[in-house]
Amino acid sequence: MFHVEHIESDDMPEAAQTVFGDRLDLAVKYRDSLATAGVERGLIGPREVPRLWDRHLLNCAVIGELIAEGESVVDVGSGAGLPGIPLAIARPDLRITLVEPLLRRSVYLAEFIEEVGLDVRVVRGRAEQPGVLHEAGGADVVTSRAVAPLEKLARWSIPLVHEGGRMLAMKGSSAAEEISRDQASLTRLGAGKLEIVECGAAILPTPTIVVRAERVPRRGHRR
Repeated sequence: MFHVEHIESDDMPEAAQTVFGDRLDLAVKYRDSLATAGVERGLIGPREVPRLWDRHLLNCAVIGELIAEGESVVDVGSGAGLPGIPLAIARPDLRITLVEPLLRRSVYLAEFIEEVGLDVRVVRGRAEQPGVLHEAGGADVVTSRAVAPLEKLARWSIPLVHEGGRMLAMKGSSAAEEISRDQASLTRLGAGKLEIVECGAAILPTPTIVVRAERVPRRGHRR
């Protein structure tokens, strides 16, 4: 448990009210936590503080546009809780599990979740470990943000979703290049129906770019 001092800030964009609605107070607490404990624990760089709303909270929360009501979501390599915690704040209907291998990060996540009363699970471990697959596998959606190249993300993410489930990998301008480069490997891993989608275009100055893939039967595998 830890105490987070509220930081008065005039950088909150209007979109924050639209995205977080009546749970905006939780989003403010998370922003303040990242700006204080997150920086002190080395989870967020000090230079990121002025752009926590646009670059981190809102950028992550808008991927909820791609997730149906009540779905289960696993956030791999969650780090400081991105995108899992903004999603949990904006979409309390979702069942969210954060997967993070590093102790200091998983401790921070557990402390913040308990402090503000979010209904989110934290599983410490790597996505590919059998224990994590057992605890978090069979999800509807797996999310990730700035964790690894696309082929490696698919190797970690696809086994965690059921057939027909989706991988949502937050990417930047390299998305198309990564898909082209890794297409054969992605197909072998069972990542099909690949597409690049934009989220938050109506409310954010810079939309969030997501690579979406569906888990399909792998070549040579029959149900």
